[in-house]
Amino acid sequence: MTKQERKDHILIVDDDAEIRQLLKTYLEKHSLRASTAENGAAMWDILKKSHFDLIVLDLMMPGEDGLSLCRKLRTDSQIPVIMLTALGEETDRIIGLEMGADDYLAKPFNPRELLARINSVLRRARSLPANEQQTEPRGLLHFAGFTLDTIARHLISAEDVVVPLSGGEYRLLRVFLDRPNRILSRDQLLELVSGKEAVPYDRSIDVQVGRLRKRLGEDSREPQLIKTVRSAGYVFTAKIDEQG
Repeated sequence: MTKQERKDHILIVDDDAEIRQLLKTYLEKHSLRASTAENGAAMWDILKKSHFDLIVLDLMMPGEDGLSLCRKLRTDSQIPVIMLTALGEETDRIIGLEMGADDYLAKPFNPRELLARINSVLRRARSLPANEQQTEPRGLLHFAGFTLDTIARHLISAEDVVVPLSGGEYRLLRVFLDRPNRILSRDQLLELVSGKEAVPYDRSIDVQVGRLRKRLGEDSREPQLIKTVRSAGYVFTAKIDEQG
C-alpha cells in the first residue's frame, strides 16, 4: 500500500459504548480507519499493538480521566490529541490544552464537526504553520543553550536531555524561531499555529505560550526568551544559529 493509499488511523477513547460505535462507523464512512478503547487501560494496551495518527480522548471517564492520560501521553509521544469536554467548560478546555491536547470539542457535538477537526489537526501536524510557504530547514536550530532538531522534531536541552513537545508546542516554537525579535500578536500566533481566527476571549495561545515557557525552563514572572509585550503580544528574544 502506498503512502497515498494508507488511511489515517484514529483511536477513539470514551467510556460510552454508543458514542464509540457511532464515531467509529462515521469515521470509517469517511475514509478513515478507527479503533476504540473504553478506558485508559484499554488505550495503553491498544497503543502497544497499533500505530495511530490521532487520538480522540474523552475528558470525563471513570478511573483515570482524559487529562491524566493526555499528560502521560505527552511525556514520550507527539500523537495529536483532540479532547472531548462536557458542555464546553472553559476551565476544562484550558486545562486540556495545558496537558498537551491539540484541540478540543464540547459535547454534545456533530460528528461532521469532529471529522473537520480531525482533518485540520492532521494537516497541521504534517505541515509547517498555516499559511507559511517556506522550506523546512533541514538541520538544527540552536538558541539559548537549546537545540531544536527540525527533522526529528526534538528539543534538546543544554544538558543533552530531550524535552518532549506536543505538536502545538513544536509549531509555536517554530513560529517564534522563524521570527526572532518580532512582536507577534495573539491573533497572528493563533492563525500561524492553528490556521484559524481568534474569537473573543480565546486564551488558547496564552495557554500554549505558558506551556512552551515551562518546556524552556522559563520563570513565568520574568521570562527571558518569550517576553510579553503589553497590549501587543509576544516576542522571542533569543539569537538563533542554524546548522545544516
